Amino acid sequence: MRIKTGFGWIEVNGETYREDIVIHVDGRITYRDKSLSKHLKHLYGHTPLTKRELEFLEEENPEVVYIGTGQYGALPITEDARNYLSKFKTIIKPTPEVVKEIEKENRKYTAILHITC
Repeated sequence: MRIKTGFGWIEVNGETYREDIVIHVDGRITYRDKSLSKHLKHLYGHTPLTKRELEFLEEENPEVVYIGTGQYGALPITEDARNYLSKFKTIIKPTPEVVKEIEKENRKYTAILHITC
């Protein structure tokens, strides 16, 4: 998988996205459903990543979960999300760093990639 990213965009295999994305175990790409967490935006200044957004991982059963926390690593991750992620091998880093690791990944993975902050 070829991935490039910059502030406000991410390109996967030649297709550009201008919103946060999820790369699923089967290779599908969907947009992150931030509506599940938007009610907490006022507490964090940004829409945080919450457990509700991660519950689909049970069905996907990835060997590793990548969380790209944005170009500068500023995506807030709630405590309930961190607790939930402890069930999985999880790598949390700024998105440009995560992208480099994903390109070399051979295991089944799911990636949630924030493209701004």
